[in-house]
Amino acid sequence: MQVWRKIGAAIGFLFVTIPVMAEENPFIDIKPIEPTNTPSTLKANFRRVAIEFANTSVSHAEEYQNSPISEFSADSQMQINGVFDFMLEYQQDRLAWNNGLYMEYGKTKIKKADGERTTNEDADEILVSTDLAQKLWKVQTADLGPFVNLGFQTEFTANQDAPRNKVARLKGGLKLFNGKYLEELYLAMVGESDFTYSPTNYKSAGEIGFRANYPVREGVKFAAEGYFRQYFSYSQYEETDLKYDLNVKARMDVSLTKTLALAPYISYRLGKARGASVTGSNFMIGLSFQYADLFNIF
Repeated sequence: MQVWRKIGAAIGFLFVTIPVMAEENPFIDIKPIEPTNTPSTLKANFRRVAIEFANTSVSHAEEYQNSPISEFSADSQMQINGVFDFMLEYQQDRLAWNNGLYMEYGKTKIKKADGERTTNEDADEILVSTDLAQKLWKVQTADLGPFVNLGFQTEFTANQDAPRNKVARLKGGLKLFNGKYLEELYLAMVGESDFTYSPTNYKSAGEIGFRANYPVREGVKFAAEGYFRQYFSYSQYEETDLKYDLNVKARMDVSLTKTLALAPYISYRLGKARGASVTGSNFMIGLSFQYADLFNIF
């Protein structure tokens, strides 16, 4: 509970000090956003629809065989994944409301020399989310304000002996978003209802996350995203529950056409389960063939 108070105090401190900084510090360009008559917009953003070819290296997978997180129990091998990342984006002059669907799946089937067949699930995630953010201040080209995010995370199939992952997650905090290069940077308190096991496990955590892109030159763009989540409390003991979770991805998008690109990428996920003596990690390097496009609905 003390950590919760510290994070809440930090977010509250930012709310109080940002307007003061805007008025008294000429070197920081922070301005309050005033209501305007700017028309609302609604966009369908296919952020990324991709097929990924990658080589993955997994550490201490034997300790995480019962984990509902596929990345920690996968084998170190070549793999093929499919990714679908879509966001419906509604914007007003002082409000942003985004509704998203993220899906990822990869399974490898191997036939050994003796005829034995093995199946390994490399990636499996479904995330449905809604995110509401208020635009209170303008920081350079980005908007800054409070936000709340509600999501439900599950998977297509259960991972080996583990039950199917089912987690409802509520986040609330402060976010910098809609920047020229920084799409979002946030600090949040997190509450989870984990329905993976029975009875339901209620958890609290703190999280910091980001999404950014930078045009290197014409037709080439660097993109990165990630988060770090530190858990503070649990209502039940499950040995597979994570104490912390780090997930970072970066890629270099090389345009083939207006909507198609080849992208060499790396990803790294690190976490430690409550019942494990060592951390689990998954390092992946690969190449993706992807589609991305943005449609203006109004």
